[in-house]
Amino acid sequence: MGDKIPTLKSRFKGFILKIVIGVLVLTCLAIWTCSWTYSSGIRAGQLIKFSKKGIFFKTYEGELNLGGLRMGESNNGLRGNLWEFSVLDTDVLNKLEDAEGKRVKLSYKERFKAMPWQGDTNYFVTDVEIINSQ
Repeated sequence: MGDKIPTLKSRFKGFILKIVIGVLVLTCLAIWTCSWTYSSGIRAGQLIKFSKKGIFFKTYEGELNLGGLRMGESNNGLRGNLWEFSVLDTDVLNKLEDAEGKRVKLSYKERFKAMPWQGDTNYFVTDVEIINSQ
């Protein structure tokens, strides 16, 4: 007797509200996943490459030669033991530019997943220390 039949307009509003809430929840999960530090540590080696690259998002990327050799993909021979990383902080960028070609210790944080505008890798360098090789 007092039951109202929902109108098309009220059903549509409920549907849109559920979509908006779902998108907000998924966005929050994606941001949390991409900002969560999975691991952290230090790697040492010779800084052999540092560049700004990308098609849509220009990011700073580098390579550190850790020394030694390792097997290539699909066991197709030996390769240098290289570690690729990304950089977000401008202070770290300046230190890396000064350290190119030198032996360094890099402190890093590994993210579970990186957003495309953060870098090509999940490893983000947070500090640079030049090692005196005397």
